[in-house]
Amino acid sequence: MEGIYQVQLPLPFPLRIVNTYLLRDGDGWTVIDAGLNYPPGQAAWREAFARHDVEPHEIRRIILTHAHPDHYGMAGWLQALSGAPVALSAGEAAFARSQWHTDSRAHETIATFFGSHGLPPDLMTTVAEDIARLRMMTHPVPSTVLHLPAGKPLTIGERLFIPIATPGHSDDHLVFYCAEERLLICGDAVLIKITPNVGLWGWSRGNPLAQFLASLDRLAELDVALALPGHGPPITHFQERLEELRIHHAERLEAMERAVGSGATAYEVCTAVFPLQELTSHQMRFAMAETLAHLEYLAVQGRVEQIEHANGAYSWRRRQP
Repeated sequence: MEGIYQVQLPLPFPLRIVNTYLLRDGDGWTVIDAGLNYPPGQAAWREAFARHDVEPHEIRRIILTHAHPDHYGMAGWLQALSGAPVALSAGEAAFARSQWHTDSRAHETIATFFGSHGLPPDLMTTVAEDIARLRMMTHPVPSTVLHLPAGKPLTIGERLFIPIATPGHSDDHLVFYCAEERLLICGDAVLIKITPNVGLWGWSRGNPLAQFLASLDRLAELDVALALPGHGPPITHFQERLEELRIHHAERLEAMERAVGSGATAYEVCTAVFPLQELTSHQMRFAMAETLAHLEYLAVQGRVEQIEHANGAYSWRRRQP
């Protein structure tokens, strides 16, 4: 699409690639999403700047769909290079402060949260260490941050985009819709080859799967010919993909409910549904978070219930009809 260039940046975990975008913006450029800050990512940005004849000082702003590290991590590096402000939703900016700043103890909070749901101590340690390492790949954090409200029109070059709130994958995720071109820059709200992770973490807003499914309904109201996602190829059959995601989660909910049976920890449910031997530690924490999101959704529906034990641990069981 004219004036929009995809920049694929490497990641040091199984996703392998994050898609970011360079948009012509008058006599300058806007960046959407930033990648993870480590030397291969920096090299990929420098190569993209050379390929598209971009001088860093020509970057006017750095816009983020959300503050997960593979989208947020190089925002501060790009800001230091260009002087451009970083813009994202207020909720994602608060999330970034709590998770990625130097004094954050979020890695310990997550490990403890998962531990209370059955994650073994050795994996708790690995999860905490992995997240602490990731935090270092988000530094330097941006010094100038603007809050981007949903619904307020955003002009980038000749295009008018509307930021739309799509919580679920993250609590305050934004997508950017250009109605004139039926174009959606969708971050991780919708992906084509994999399903966006919908997880319940130690800090998440309640019932993220319900929020995600509501976001799919909101997106279904849009006329989209082309969606540019944060991972994987462009999406050209948008409504069909939304329906596939709904079906996936309905099937996953049934699998989780069966795995709960008469009683199980979230870790036991997780390892029954996801093949543990095939998961890296990075993937394990996402599998745990996704399991907990599905269990919470089932609990709200009255299909399972959470049991708190005297030692502070939790398990789940199916509700009897």
